[in-house]
Amino acid sequence: MQAETASSTSISFEEYKNQVLEDYKIALLSRECSLLGRREVLTGKSKFGIFGGGKELPQIAMARVFQNGDFRSGYYRDQTFMMAIEQYSIQEFFAGLYAHADIEKEPFAAGRQMGGHFATHSLNPDGSWKKLTAQKNSSSDISCTAGQMPRLLGLAQASKVYRGEKSVASGYEDFSIQGNEVAWGTIGNASTSEGLFWETVNAGGVLQVPMVISIWDDDYGISVHSKHQTTKEDISLILEGFQRDDTHKGYEIITVNGWDYPALVTAYEKANQVARNEHVPVIVHVKELTQPQGHSTSGSHERYKSEERLNWEREYDCNKKFKDWILDKKIATHEELLALEKEAKKNVRQGKAQAWYEYTSKIKEERNTAVTHLEAILDKSEHRKFIVPLVQTLKAKEEPIRCDIIETSRKTLRYLIHEDFSEKLGMQQWLHAYMKEVEAKYSTHLYNDYESAAIHIKEVKPEYTADSPEVDGRIIIRDNFDLLLESQSNLLIFGEDSGKIGDVNQGLEGLQKKYGDIRVADTGIREPTIIGQGVGMAMRGLRPIAEIQYLDYILYALQILSDDLASLRYRTFARQKAPVIVRTRGHRLEGIWHSGSQMGGLLSLLRGILLLVPRNMVKAAGFYNTLLDSDEPAIVVECLNGYRIKEQKPANLSEIRTPIGVVETVKEGSDITLVSYGSTLRLVEETAVELQKVHIDVEIIDVQSLMPFDLNHDILESVKKTNRVLLIDEDVPGGATGYMLHKLLDEQNIYSYLDSKPQTLTAKDHRPAFGTDGDYFSKPSTDDIFEKVYGIMHEVDPKKYPKLR
Repeated sequence: MQAETASSTSISFEEYKNQVLEDYKIALLSRECSLLGRREVLTGKSKFGIFGGGKELPQIAMARVFQNGDFRSGYYRDQTFMMAIEQYSIQEFFAGLYAHADIEKEPFAAGRQMGGHFATHSLNPDGSWKKLTAQKNSSSDISCTAGQMPRLLGLAQASKVYRGEKSVASGYEDFSIQGNEVAWGTIGNASTSEGLFWETVNAGGVLQVPMVISIWDDDYGISVHSKHQTTKEDISLILEGFQRDDTHKGYEIITVNGWDYPALVTAYEKANQVARNEHVPVIVHVKELTQPQGHSTSGSHERYKSEERLNWEREYDCNKKFKDWILDKKIATHEELLALEKEAKKNVRQGKAQAWYEYTSKIKEERNTAVTHLEAILDKSEHRKFIVPLVQTLKAKEEPIRCDIIETSRKTLRYLIHEDFSEKLGMQQWLHAYMKEVEAKYSTHLYNDYESAAIHIKEVKPEYTADSPEVDGRIIIRDNFDLLLESQSNLLIFGEDSGKIGDVNQGLEGLQKKYGDIRVADTGIREPTIIGQGVGMAMRGLRPIAEIQYLDYILYALQILSDDLASLRYRTFARQKAPVIVRTRGHRLEGIWHSGSQMGGLLSLLRGILLLVPRNMVKAAGFYNTLLDSDEPAIVVECLNGYRIKEQKPANLSEIRTPIGVVETVKEGSDITLVSYGSTLRLVEETAVELQKVHIDVEIIDVQSLMPFDLNHDILESVKKTNRVLLIDEDVPGGATGYMLHKLLDEQNIYSYLDSKPQTLTAKDHRPAFGTDGDYFSKPSTDDIFEKVYGIMHEVDPKKYPKLR
């Protein structure tokens, strides 16, 4: 494939020359950043570096056709692309390398991610959306190989929704112009071995969404050659079955060499035209690339590449081939190119120096303030001889970091435990304020910190009239979704069996027929990309509800939920969000694979996502209403055995709001506080009746929300009254009950009010066995709850509550 670089628009030779040389300048700057960046790591100024050297030319070609409103979902080699779309400067490159904890200086992550993880700002500092169609966009990268792929699917699907659903497109011009936007994904050739890649490729072909996947192929994955990675050692060769033809929809697949500048320009112009105009997915396999610095700064590629391969890489380095082509076509002279190369080196050195100054100068000011306080202490303290070496060490550091300042200050204060003077108080006050300021640089924005947060939405209780009918729980959830779809045109619901049959429990019955198969849709059996659809579409202004059919199946999607969705707001310093709602159902069904309770795992891995556990469908409906008033990602676990249980249907169904982070006292009592949630709560309520017969009056609290948990500390108030607490659920021992016990002991400090040991009652360590007996012997029963409570009261008063057995 050979073609001239000029686009379809006719331009003069001078314009053409300027365009080519501008591309060459970007390639030079990016490569020089990589080379100097590696030196900064090896000299200790940065912990680690991973760069995009050898991938410059295809990224420049891709940047040429990348338009405002488009989104990138890529990986950590794409520095040249980000420079080419003018979203990445030399100073920002080095600020990322130094982990500069300032969002203005390091705009991708404020130092929270290592360099090479790119993101643009979708949100203003106040949390409001920016006009995404007026800027070039990059979703926030993650290090996890192929983890960017599911999100790419959703970013592309948003364009299909905006183009195909007129009721959505008319009100959301800040997010899309009639679905014209393309989602551009990048991935290394070795990462195409990951299941997430194949699942995304398959789903993209089924959905026919406008996305372009670029595969940067340099023949290796870290140190492992393609022959160990890919069948036939050629990813596009084995993807040929996805190629579209006159009979079947599929992909347009393009192969091109990564050192061939004119061919790359032609390839990306074709990819852009097909994806943008036809809404057909495209794969561009960019072959014969190099990686001149190896995988990362932690190793050298000379260790695993032959001399023959290294010589080939030197000859086919894309920047060298680009230079040769420019000279061959007489676009510029040796002297002109030499001048550009010298200028690039100079600019990168200057940018590095400026970035280092900006990073260190503020910390040095903070160090000097600390030293002022420390030296004021020296003349007053009896432990001067111990403190002086600490102060001298801190003052001598040419390149201090914040933990040096804080460690010195904290150690100094240990020597002053038994001393009391004003300078010590001044030091303590300064350190407290300084630690609070610094902590905010590293630990804020895991959840929504603004007034739009779900925890600020006030409760609206259900209202009932004499005519309020008793219906199956599924009717309540279905009718609520109907009202939501009617009132919110950007709401979409999709998942396995969610469309035509209205989900396995008929909670969406008839809604696809009413609202169409874009807004209520079936998907394939592919949980990670169902979540990816939700993440990507939520990042583009839609409000998706992504269904995972059973709670057990959420394990398939756990990596995307944990590494991508849960960390998104945190890792972008609140400059991106994806308020996707994950709807699932679980608990109290029979058998190993359909009745698990993975709450402990979810609680450990999904900090950053709200985790809600309503006990019935009225509560669940209220949660969906609350969440759609907010902008946070959440998982709602509906009770699987609650769809056929009768509930009274509220007269104000669309208005109810279940509060998030607030527990509910279901029954008041005086002897012991029982804390539970979900399906198990019904067992607790049944047992309370039996316990009353033996004169035990229990207080029952429904947690409702595990993350966040009991923000008002209502459980503490209950324990103050009962002086005893038992936590009950069907998770494994140490799972959700262990999490709740930590909250009660370490945050609410209930131990001061306990007269008995706080206890838990959980399921067994193993998965639940099949059948009614399997459930009885695997998970807490009413008998287990009764005997556990009775045993606690027996310990309190053996005469009143003699031993049961």
